[in-house]
Order: sequence, then C-alpha cells, then structure tokens
Amino acid sequence: MADLPKKYICIHGHFYQPPRENAWLETIEIQDSAAPYHDWNERINDECYAPNATARVLNADHHISAISNNYARISWNMGPTLLSWLEEHDPSTYARLQQADQDSAARFGGHGNALAQSYNHIIMPLANDRDRVTQIRWGIADFEARFNRKPEGMWLAETAVDTATLVDLVDNGITFTVLAPRQCKAVRHGSEGEWHEVHGGVDPRRAYRCPLPGGKSINLFFYDGEVSKAVAFEGLLNDGDLLASRLMNTLSDNDDVQIAQIATDGESYGHHHRKGEMAMASCLNKVEDNPYFELINYGQFLELFPPSWEAEIHDNSSWSCVHGVERWRSDCGCKTGGEAHWNQAWRAPLRAALDQVREQLIPVFENEGRHYFRDPWAARDAYIELILDRAPGKTEDFVARHAKKEFITPDEKVRMLRLLEMQRHAMLMYTSCAWFFNEVTGIETLQVLQYANRALHLCEVITGDDYHPAFLEALENVPSNVAQNAAVAYREHVMPARVGLRRVGMHFAASSLFEADMHNLELFNYRAEIHALRQLRAGSYRLAMGRMTILSNLTHSRSTFSFAVLYLGQQTMIGSIRDDMSLEDFESFAPDLEQEFRGGHVGDVISLIHTNFGMDTFSIWSLFRDEKRRILLFMMDRTLDIASKSFKDFYYDNYQLMSTMRTNGLPLPDAYQSAISFTLHRRLFDALSIREALDQARFERIVADFSHWDHHWDGADDLEKAAAQRLQHLVQNAFTGDTSWSDVHYLLNAIRKLDLKPNYYRTQNAFLENWTEAYASQLSTSSLAAGLAVARDLELALGFVEQENPESVAS
Repeated sequence: MADLPKKYICIHGHFYQPPRENAWLETIEIQDSAAPYHDWNERINDECYAPNATARVLNADHHISAISNNYARISWNMGPTLLSWLEEHDPSTYARLQQADQDSAARFGGHGNALAQSYNHIIMPLANDRDRVTQIRWGIADFEARFNRKPEGMWLAETAVDTATLVDLVDNGITFTVLAPRQCKAVRHGSEGEWHEVHGGVDPRRAYRCPLPGGKSINLFFYDGEVSKAVAFEGLLNDGDLLASRLMNTLSDNDDVQIAQIATDGESYGHHHRKGEMAMASCLNKVEDNPYFELINYGQFLELFPPSWEAEIHDNSSWSCVHGVERWRSDCGCKTGGEAHWNQAWRAPLRAALDQVREQLIPVFENEGRHYFRDPWAARDAYIELILDRAPGKTEDFVARHAKKEFITPDEKVRMLRLLEMQRHAMLMYTSCAWFFNEVTGIETLQVLQYANRALHLCEVITGDDYHPAFLEALENVPSNVAQNAAVAYREHVMPARVGLRRVGMHFAASSLFEADMHNLELFNYRAEIHALRQLRAGSYRLAMGRMTILSNLTHSRSTFSFAVLYLGQQTMIGSIRDDMSLEDFESFAPDLEQEFRGGHVGDVISLIHTNFGMDTFSIWSLFRDEKRRILLFMMDRTLDIASKSFKDFYYDNYQLMSTMRTNGLPLPDAYQSAISFTLHRRLFDALSIREALDQARFERIVADFSHWDHHWDGADDLEKAAAQRLQHLVQNAFTGDTSWSDVHYLLNAIRKLDLKPNYYRTQNAFLENWTEAYASQLSTSSLAAGLAVARDLELALGFVEQENPESVAS
C-alpha cells in the first residue's frame, strides 16, 4: 500500500440517448432534424460514441500517431437503450466498448470501467416502488448480458436520488453511485463523529460511506462540480493538456490519498465539443506521463482506500435541477431551449396524465396476469431476458418458467406477452427527457406519449377496456407554448404512428411490388409467412396479389390477410387488404384479376379490387415513414435512370459547342450548366458506388471533365459519403490482397482533385488497426511505397517505418 501513488485521476462520462424507437415498430424512423443522418442516434454516434472508442492522438506534425480507446481509461456508463441500438447499428463500436471494459478490469485490479444504469432513465425518486426496483434489476441484467460480469456501480438518471433508491441499489448488489456535490447534505469523519452540513461544499477528493436504514450502507462519490462545469460549458475541452493540469491541480500537495474526479454528459466529448474525444485522449496521456499521478476507476479506488468519511444525501435531489427533482414535475424555472417567454406549466399535468395511465394499468396487469403467471411482477422483473434475446425458443422457455400452469395455448402465450409489453411501455413513458426541455410538443415528449399510447392500446386489445378517451381528456388539460394543448400535438403526431397487424400487412403488400424474395423479408419487428403470391408486370405497371400471415416477433400475435396492390407508375399505388377472405375466395378471384391486368384493362382491375376487397383502399401515403421513403426513392431512381440518359446524351452532343463557348468567354446557358452538373454528379456517384476493382481510366475521365469545366459541386454530401465508403472498402481489400495500395493511393488523389472532403474516420481506423510492422515487412518495395503514401495522405504517422526511404524497410 505504501508504494502506491497517493494522487489519482478519474473521469466519468455518462453516455446516453433517450429511446427513440417507434413504439410499435421497435425501430427509429427517419428524423429530419438529424440530417444528413437518418436519426439522432446515428448522428451522435458518428460525432461522439464511435470516436471515443477510436480517439486520435496527434504527434507534433499533427499526424495521427495512435488511436486511443478512451473507454478503456475512463469510468463510464452507457444507457441500455443506447447499447441495444449500437449492438445492431454499429457492432464494431459496440465490440470496442466491451473490449474496453475487459481491458480496464485487467488494468485496474479486476474492476471494469463500465457502470450499469437504471434501465430507461426514469427519475427514480418519482417512480413507484415496483418501477424503481424493476429499473434497477433490468439495468443490472442488461449490464451482465453485455459485459459478462456483475456491475459494482450504477448511474442514476440525472443522478436523481432519494434514500429509498439507495436502499434498492444495495439490496440488488450495487456498491456505489456517483452524485453531484450539491446532493450532499452533511458529512462526518468515521461513524461516531458529529455531522456537519456542507450545503454543497463537500470535498470531492475522497469516497464516502452513506449509512442507510436497517444497518445498510452504500459508497458515494460526489464529483468535482467546478471542473465538471468547466468541461461541459466553459471550453476546458479546447485543450487536453489544460484539462489534465486542471484536474491535477485540484489535489493538495500532501500525503493524503486523494482522487480528482469529474462527471459530465459523455456527449461533451465529441458532440457538444468537436474533437472533444481527442482532448480527452490527450488529457489521459498527460496524466499517464506524470509519475506523481495515476488513472484509476471508482471500483479500484474503493478496494484500495475504503472510505473513512460518511455522508448524508439530500432526498429528491439531482445534478441538473437546483430545485431537486422539480424539473420533472413542475414549472421550477429550470429549462433548456425554447423561447424566453415560454413556461413549463405543462410538466405537472403531463406527469399526472401518465400517472393516471400507470394506475389504470396496474390492476389490469394483476387481474389478468394472475390467470397466467405464477407471479406477474416477478415475471415483469425477468422480462428483460426476452427483451435482450428473442431468439427462437427463448419465448417458449420464458413462458414455461413463469406460467401458472403446465400447458399454455398459443392464445394464452400472446396474452402473457402483451401484458408484459404493456408494462414495459408503461415504464418507457416515464423516460426523463420528456420533461427536460422547454415544450411539451418536442420530440422527446411526443416519444413518451407514444409509449403511453402503445400501453393503452395493448390494454384495450387484452381486455376490451378503452382508457384512451380519458387519457386524451387529461392531455387537453396539459398546456402548450405553441399549440392549444398537448392533445392537439398528440392527435397530429402520435395517433398516426399507431400500428396494427393490418397496417403492417399493407407494408408487406406494398413491398411485394418491388421485392424479389418476399419469403425472407422482415419489416422491423414483424415477419410474414407467404402462402400465395403472384407478382406481375406489364410495362411500367405492376400488380401483386397474395395471402400471408403477419406475425409479431414481440407478442407472437398473428393474422392472415389476402391482398391485392396495383402500381401505375410514379407515386400512384392502390392496394386493398382483408383478413376475412377465405383461401377459396382468393383463389377464385385471383385468375380474373390477372387476366384483366394482362389485358391492359386497368379500370377493370381497379373495379375487381373494389368488388372483392371493398372501397377501403390504401396508397403509398398510408405506409410507415421509412418504407414510404424507400419506395419513393426506388421510384425516383427509375426516373433518374431515364433522366440520366437524356442529360448524358445532351451533354455529349453539345460537348464541343459548350467548350467553344467557354473558350471564348461566353456564359453557358442554365440548360448547359445543368447538364454538366447533373452528368458529372451522376457519373462520379456511380463510379464511387461500384465495389468491384477500381477503374482508374474511368476516374481519369471524370477528373479531366471536372477540371475542364472548372466545376464546383452544388451539394456534395452524397458524393463525400460514397467516397468515404469506397475508400474504406479499398483499404480493407488492400490488406486482404484483393486490391493494390496503388489503387488506394490513386483514389485518394482523385478525390482531392475532385475537391471532395469526405470523412476518413473509418478508413483511418481500418488502416491503423491492420498496418503492422510485420505486415509492412512482407510488402514489395512498390506496394510499401504506395501504402506509406496512403498513410501520408490520410495524415497517419507510422513510427516503425522510415517514410522517406521505404526501400530500406522492404529490403
């Protein structure tokens, strides 16, 4: 112990995004406010979560000398709902997070850096007893499934805390949590000393033991508020060395064991502060280079230095509301965004409306659940198992373990799963972000209203009891700064998102017009069993008709539909679907419909559809947002192919004339300029999108024309994205020997000549992760020279090779 350093540094990052998935589809639909990204998760991942797993470390020449996984050197938590998104959408970053926890455990005496988090960011002091416990148990189970160990610490949403929450943490095996300094009420040295009220002036340089009722206790860390604030709001992340110095200078020059520790939103490192992840890496390097300081995490610090001080907390306190937890239940004055004159009088009635839903659903869950579950609430606590893994057979195993009787019918299984889903959404509707911002009609609040809608819908499906009108009435009493009340926005934005199996069937029917293999098609959390399908084409017209069973992967509910859908070009689509048409009726009707379609009798086709399906039809405007956009883009691509040929012919037919006019200083008419712009853009995009061997001659011609016309791109986001993806693909192929380093170098030069500025982030990762001294030693002289030229163009510094004389390395 005496040989250990006495001064320690710990940085904690709270990485979290609210759940944004459509409550029925379990996927995030496109969010235009996140453009050019599909949604905010994708955008912030690209700016923050992924870069922190591969943070650039620069040398004196500002070339990348190393890549640092910041998560392996800092304390952090990542919300379970965000981790589930990363696992599916960015598995490489997800794997780096898991590896970082393993590496940190090896470094910090068996204590991993990752902390668990209460499941979906509920303000725990405002939750009822059952929800509070389930949030903790789900957070722990999610953590164990992802990191293969039990969590020592748990991050509480907004660090909102009360004594009951701390007791529940201890009862579930959690040994510590992190709080804001103002959440500390009083401290004392040892268990017999006198309590001293600190009024937020707690010393953050030590750990504390918090006595709890029943002789229990939990360890607490109160982060350094001043330095944390400087990181988040005062530009301290502009210089990593300055951050390191600030942290080290908070510790006294004496023999006391001390820890400098801060906590901020993880999004500070890259999203809120561009290149903040690089500043973090630089800071960590500076600490590691200083022999008088050592990086540590909370778990190891507690093992080495058990707290000799005790602390009491302020119940109902948090880190982002000076009024305690009022930000999530009253118009306390804490706000983010919006207009100066806006108020948050909507917060209290919104919570009251959701509380009403929760209280209505509790007896439904208990009264219905006791017919099927041995213990409904124990089944809810365990339901996280299925949320994490719905692989074939998992549902049946879960139901068998929790069922009240030995044999469960398929309909009973569906009811059991619907009850559990109802309760899941009844917790999701309390996600804290709904109250954090200034306006009740914001996307975060509409999201939780969607969860409430889903819970109420499931209740109605299960019992026939419709509590939705009462909820709407309650929302009419929730004021808005921009609308008459919350009910207006709810009807406009939330109700259209409600989905049933019939509407899902519409989407599969529409997809059958364009999908070649419908048997393997899945749509979000639904799948279809195709019983009969006929896909017909006549020129630009298409007709699809068939029978299918739509199944929910979540509740295992199912329904069989017959459908017919007609596409007449452009955006014109007419479809009908029924769940009460027999197989015999469908088979007798289908040949007549096919005959009329092949005969070109479109009016008769529509008439037959109406006769057999009724007048209740659907169009492309009835589809989900992403599916609607996908089909519209498919249609657009077909028309652009035709336009491209016309523009291309116009471009080449008038090439010499346009060149002559340009040479003689004559301005080109808009029609000529448009032909040049469209043709160059299309040619380059097509060339970049090909995943086959690089056609250098093709790029030469494009570069030559770009230079000839002295062209400037009017919007190049798609080109730069395509260039980044093509280059990453080429680099990966170069390491496997499927392409040459000279091709990679050529493309880099061509991209520069074409005045494109793609994000080379993932290409740099691929290069640095694979380029080793052993790999370089096996290359020929020419390949080594080309590879080093690629590194130079990507601004990578390779310390183990002599870039000026690659021949000496090859020899």
